Amino acid sequence: MHWSFTAWIQKGIAWNFGQMKMGMGAAWMSDFSIRTMLQQLPYFAHVAEPILNELAQQAVNCTFVPNEMIFLEGEPSAGLWLVENGRIKASKLSPDGQEYILRFFGPGDTFNDLAALDNAPNAASTTSVTAVSAWVMPTAVFTQALQADHELALAVLQSMIGRVRHLVGQVEDLALRPVTARLARFLLEQVADSTLAHPAITRALIANHLATTPESISRSLRVLEKAGTIRFDRHRIIIVKPDILRQQALL
Repeated sequence: MHWSFTAWIQKGIAWNFGQMKMGMGAAWMSDFSIRTMLQQLPYFAHVAEPILNELAQQAVNCTFVPNEMIFLEGEPSAGLWLVENGRIKASKLSPDGQEYILRFFGPGDTFNDLAALDNAPNAASTTSVTAVSAWVMPTAVFTQALQADHELALAVLQSMIGRVRHLVGQVEDLALRPVTARLARFLLEQVADSTLAHPAITRALIANHLATTPESISRSLRVLEKAGTIRFDRHRIIIVKPDILRQQALL
């Protein structure tokens, strides 16, 4: 069973876990070119034209079918990756083989940034959740651009700070919040993050992201429903009381 998020302007937030066609990912950019894509990314919005042209010329397009490994943790880094279409998960495995999903990436996101910055091995494994079109910018090309353009370096620094804060929040969730609170926060985050607005983000993937089980997710949903925070409408979950949901998220 597939779950995804849909925004309802009048009635709040709907979480649809029925069958759906690919939405935003396929139509993110109708007149796509790598140069156009770079200009729309926060990293490269203010990069000088000559540097932008060089980056566009050096980027390589790669496509992946659903559930295909993009790269493995510990392998040498190919560079900075940029998502054109599709959804990707970054994950790590425990010694007993349990997957923990660090983050999902969608159209317009960059990933493997850290390894591209310090030329270290990949910090996590990444896998396509859906069919994916992505671009990889070689590490040497990216670092040369950083050295040449201070605006780019500052944009990357600001992005890294944001990601560190996000990871700190994840650690806090796992250490201090029960499953129901983690799920409540997860629901709230999707209001501002369209990356998960896709039917391929299943209950099992969400459970791996929240370090729990699909069964625990189902139980937590029933708790939220009983509290009147959400209601079910066929294949959708409607968030009807976001303020109470924030309280349940312990925010």
